[in-house]
Amino acid sequence: MTWYGMVATFFGLGNSRWAPGTVGSVGAFVLVLLMGGVPTWALVGVISLGTAAAHRYSRRVRVEDPPEVVVDEVAGYWVAQYGLPMEMALGTLLLFRIVDILKPFPIRRFEALPGGVGIMADDLVGGIMVNLIVRLAQFMLFKGGLAALYAFFS
Repeated sequence: MTWYGMVATFFGLGNSRWAPGTVGSVGAFVLVLLMGGVPTWALVGVISLGTAAAHRYSRRVRVEDPPEVVVDEVAGYWVAQYGLPMEMALGTLLLFRIVDILKPFPIRRFEALPGGVGIMADDLVGGIMVNLIVRLAQFMLFKGGLAALYAFFS
């Protein structure tokens, strides 16, 4: 297999017959556990290398967004978990998979971008969305956000 095939399929995880996107996301989750979080260098690397690999792979197989390309799920989950406590890693994974499957507005629009950018962009936007949702929930529930809102409106 080529370097871009290995990267695009995340070392073959995308070749799973059962839910390759979920399998790729679980692989990303395991790496986050092993690394103790998402290092910035790893995130930048997977986004950069993944975009190039997804582009080359999709051109080689002549499919716009091949299901076996799961490096986008890896990058998206890592964005979702970036900067968050490790205790939230599993919940972030589950929320990311829901967002990735449902693709709420405006995520679906990013799929229309050309090549590897389009393959990666929707998952990156989904990851940003999940990260912001988790941070908002953390603030509201555990850092006084609800109390501040209650005080403001009473």
